[in-house]
Amino acid sequence: MGPRVMIDEGKRNVLGVLVDAVDYDAATAKIIEAARERRHYAVTALAVHGVMTGVQDKAHNARLNSFDLVTPDGQPVRGALNLVHHAGLTDRVYGPELTLRVLRQAAAEGLPVYLYGSTEPTLEKLVPALEQMFPALKLAGVEASKFRSNRPGEEAEIADRIKASGARIVLVGLGCPRQEIWAYAMRPLLDMPLLAVGAAFDYHAGLLKNPPAWMQKYALEWLWRLGLEPKRLWKRYVLLNPAYVSRLAMQKAGLWKAQPPAPTSEPVTSFAV
Repeated sequence: MGPRVMIDEGKRNVLGVLVDAVDYDAATAKIIEAARERRHYAVTALAVHGVMTGVQDKAHNARLNSFDLVTPDGQPVRGALNLVHHAGLTDRVYGPELTLRVLRQAAAEGLPVYLYGSTEPTLEKLVPALEQMFPALKLAGVEASKFRSNRPGEEAEIADRIKASGARIVLVGLGCPRQEIWAYAMRPLLDMPLLAVGAAFDYHAGLLKNPPAWMQKYALEWLWRLGLEPKRLWKRYVLLNPAYVSRLAMQKAGLWKAQPPAPTSEPVTSFAV
């Protein structure tokens, strides 16, 4: 057998949100290349909830469509790429797993990483966990969320702290869609990849347990998460999942154009920090 070929077929329209038809190898390579070259590079991994935030908010949809890389985090999003665009993806590109692959390569190449977001207790568990997994990993800085909106000019202060740390990659764990808005707002200020990684901080800190592999394979992770956090997540899954499926069916049948909004560069004046 010859070497495995990476899948990278570019952006495809999923309910009007532009998602990259990529696999883990291609996504990791793109992120590390941007880190090496010190390029502005915004990344997110979208499951159904992330896609539907764009469907329900056109301004946010345009922001998502300006991201450099949007991976199919959930099996239903991977399925949409295969169903509508014949992408041939055999697996999703799950945020927590992509995080580990990027960290592994960053450690191997000596690219310092900055952790932004979540709570102090979570970060106190996350840092030693990552250092145990990747002894060569260089953590340039760790900064918990303030759980408020930015003050005027604060984005420049945050950017200055991150740049002064020597970071070449930033992992952002603020939850969807706050982390995507943060990455969009900070992208022009930071010449490095900004990865909105969702629940990866909680998973790798040991605060959330991954579902069994069979549940992940058959797109049942939402049921696992719902069981763990029913009060917080019931609306996300009970309301958004059927809406996603019905809109996808209409897009596939040609009953709905799902026209993607053009990427935007409109500044965001208020966002969560």
